[in-house]
Amino acid sequence: MSSTTPVRPVAGPPSLAPAEQQGGMTHQQILSALSGMLLAMFVAMLSSTVVSNALPTIITELRGSQSQYTWVVTATLLASTASTPIWGKLADLFSKKLLIQVSIVVFVVGSMLAGLSQSVPTLIGWRVLQGLGLGGITALVQIAMAAMISPRERGRYSGLVGAVMAVATVGGPLIGGLLVDTSWLGWRWCFYVGIPFGLIALVLLQRTLHLPVVKRDVSIDYLGATFLTAGVSALLIWVTLAGSSFDWISTESALFVGGGVLAVIAFVVTELRVDEPIVPLRLFRDRTTTLSIIASVAIGVAMFGSTVFLGQYLQISRGYSPTAAGLLTIPMVAGLLVSSTASGILISRYGRWKAYLVAGSVLVAGGFALLATIDHETDMVVLGVFLAVLGLGIGMTMQNLVLAVQNTVAARDLGAASSAVAFFRSLGGTIGVSVLGAVLSSRVGLLIQEGLADVPGAPAVTSGGGDVGLADLADAPPALRELIAVSYGDATGRIFLISALLSIVTIVAIVFIREVALRTQSGDQRMQAPVDAVRAPGGTADATADVDARLAAPVRSARRAP
Repeated sequence: MSSTTPVRPVAGPPSLAPAEQQGGMTHQQILSALSGMLLAMFVAMLSSTVVSNALPTIITELRGSQSQYTWVVTATLLASTASTPIWGKLADLFSKKLLIQVSIVVFVVGSMLAGLSQSVPTLIGWRVLQGLGLGGITALVQIAMAAMISPRERGRYSGLVGAVMAVATVGGPLIGGLLVDTSWLGWRWCFYVGIPFGLIALVLLQRTLHLPVVKRDVSIDYLGATFLTAGVSALLIWVTLAGSSFDWISTESALFVGGGVLAVIAFVVTELRVDEPIVPLRLFRDRTTTLSIIASVAIGVAMFGSTVFLGQYLQISRGYSPTAAGLLTIPMVAGLLVSSTASGILISRYGRWKAYLVAGSVLVAGGFALLATIDHETDMVVLGVFLAVLGLGIGMTMQNLVLAVQNTVAARDLGAASSAVAFFRSLGGTIGVSVLGAVLSSRVGLLIQEGLADVPGAPAVTSGGGDVGLADLADAPPALRELIAVSYGDATGRIFLISALLSIVTIVAIVFIREVALRTQSGDQRMQAPVDAVRAPGGTADATADVDARLAAPVRSARRAP
């Protein structure tokens, strides 16, 4: 940027026409294009919720271990997290439509091969391939929406994303339970079930999604992508295995942490020197982007790390089946759907967004604080109210953090910036699952040891020297099984208390975000807007579009003659 006074977005008058009447896509065209993308997102989200309920059966049939059980989940999360910024950068260089289709194909192939697995190591390998496709789908759908819908109009469509999340979250456990319990189908269909939806999404995208293809000189940062993947994977593997496979302070920890840190440093050095970095470090010069990423990390740690253990609480401590446990989370999903839809509509109508972010972050912290009070006797109605409060907060926070970043960055960085927010949120979630899981395990072990003195037959169970926990549930006497269940119920509140404290970081970061008027042009319109046209007197284009036009000077749209 030059030393002159920076150009700020100018809010249009209240009578400003919708974006689709300013040369963009019509409402019907947007809904048509979203049909394929949202179906792809549904398939991606369904894959995790369906498989989670089938994992005990899968590991038993394939004769896997507890550590392999964890890796069936972690492998997909690792691949998705590490690949998200790479997909995002590719979206700034190539056809977004083609990339979404490629990610769907990768996901479908990974799902098919995972369903054919005859051993747990093979299954873990194909789950990595699934994760690569999953990372592409989740990142690219958000990027494509930013390209074809202006920030001012995007809120009215965010409710559709919330609806997809709600259906996948509630429907996944139900479908998974039905497939596992149906003898002529079985657990393999938990992987096959998404394939038809993926193929339908491919056809819909081919027919309905028509984004302009941008031609530009391409220089792919292969070295940066390698360092990023290696560094993130090493650190996430360390967080996942430390405390179980080896000690937190050990030679293995030193190797993982040292190697990961060196790879991250090499990645930063590479990004400063290449022409087309995978993650442009200039993004972090913007306060909104940096604070949104900090907030996303904190909410990722709190949300993913704690909600993962909510199902464990409902099944182990309260005795509900996997299907019933899924149904009991409906209040949270309903709150998420209502708040994401309502806040999106209000943001589009009035053009103000920060108030919803602040309110959402406060509700997230409040919801976790309420959940910190639960134990093995908490009334289910009360629990449902607590979950609804948490869902209301998440619905107002997650999507709008992405919106704030997309509204701020230059058009050429939409893909990289959007995927950066998703990447750090997923990274925070991965760390949260491991760290909060370690806290829960430690707390459960302590509570069990404190109660063993009053449990008849406990010395025989623990004589082997191992810890009492989930592995002992099947063979333990009734009194010990009850102690384990009670211990899990009473320990889970500690997880939510830590999540509530972490949510304060989200509140602070969001409070310091500067609210900027929402743009009225989509990403594609900003990339194609000539400087002279933007500066023409009386024009309705954004005042910031001239910055995007200057940045996009070497870019030529495929719809124009070279």
